[in-house]
Amino acid sequence: MHPNQLEIEPETVQDLVADQFPHWRGLAVRPVTSHGTVNKVFRLGERLVLRFPLEPGPPDEKRAWLVAEADLARSLLGRMPVATPVPVALGEPGRGYPLAWAVYGWLPGTDAATASVGHSHQFACDVAAFVQALRRQDTGGRTFDGPGRGGSLSSHDEYVASCLGRSRGLIDVEALARLWGRLRETPRAGAKDVWTHGDLMPGNLLAEDGRLVAVIDVGGLAPADPALDLMPAWNLMEAGPRRAFREALAVDETEWARGQGWALVQAIGCLYYYRVTNPVMSATAHRTLEALLDELEQ
Repeated sequence: MHPNQLEIEPETVQDLVADQFPHWRGLAVRPVTSHGTVNKVFRLGERLVLRFPLEPGPPDEKRAWLVAEADLARSLLGRMPVATPVPVALGEPGRGYPLAWAVYGWLPGTDAATASVGHSHQFACDVAAFVQALRRQDTGGRTFDGPGRGGSLSSHDEYVASCLGRSRGLIDVEALARLWGRLRETPRAGAKDVWTHGDLMPGNLLAEDGRLVAVIDVGGLAPADPALDLMPAWNLMEAGPRRAFREALAVDETEWARGQGWALVQAIGCLYYYRVTNPVMSATAHRTLEALLDELEQ
């Protein structure tokens, strides 16, 4: 999926575990089918999951990112209406792998796309309850300070234009350009930054018996525009549950439009980039963009 992507096989994982965590030496290592783009994931026994960063980089920086992600995960424990990742340990570079890696508790459930819960009003309300609980957490005065999604929509003009150019033939880029031209100027109207997950993709929402049971991949947790966490409305939900999600969060027209903008920014980058290397991610992006265009016509 990425230039110079790191490859890691189960045998290498087994060696790393045996070297660094000998008390887990006898546990089976199994690759996890995942359409994520940041980590290669393995189960270790029945209760643990191992996450190995896919992209190379300075080892100290990669390790610091994993430490920060674990700290963010701990900040959510016991405070959300559903399960969230539980950090267990940090692995170090070793035989066959050059970076630090993370050990978490395994959270059962099926990703929302596979579970086909996009039609469910109850699931939509469950996601809204998670977003509400996250928004209630104290930011301590912190505000958005990163280069990615969550600050000003218009700061992504160049990126969106480039992605639209690369997406010709995949979707109606002219209609999307017109939509972006309208959404990019949507005002914040005094809305304060709140804690956001930042990447509420279907693969990060786990379902069981039609309900949301866990939210994973919390490394992007940060204060940002509250509209950022509206993305599931278009990347997962059908029209009826989308309305229920909006009503549960009491979202006004301005915030909804910013949510559309953030969903467009996220999806237009994935559509062409993962078309060959991660077709599921590209298909999710296509669904998101089509949902945005369909809503525009209503």
